[in-house]
Amino acid sequence: MLKNYIVDKIIGGGEKVANIKSSKKRIKITQTKTLRNKMVKSALKTAIKKYETAVTAGNLEDAKVLLASATKSIDMAASKGIVHKNMASRKKSRLTLKLNKLV
Repeated sequence: MLKNYIVDKIIGGGEKVANIKSSKKRIKITQTKTLRNKMVKSALKTAIKKYETAVTAGNLEDAKVLLASATKSIDMAASKGIVHKNMASRKKSRLTLKLNKLV
């Protein structure tokens, strides 16, 4: 019960519970990293959606360019540990299959 309360206060954006200077710093660093991770994940999802709309529209040339962009975004997210490397590999494989079906 107390643990959930502390987690809610720290993650939920409420007042910081920590009194120790290093703990306060860790909270701030965690919040910064969380925002960065959200930003990278959002960019990744956007790149994938752009590619999928090009594939559904049947734009082969646009799809090829957007596949390279999506693959790069997936690789960057995997290298930073934001997504698991197996998930990245699976996504790239499925996106490539969609392009191959279009051809």
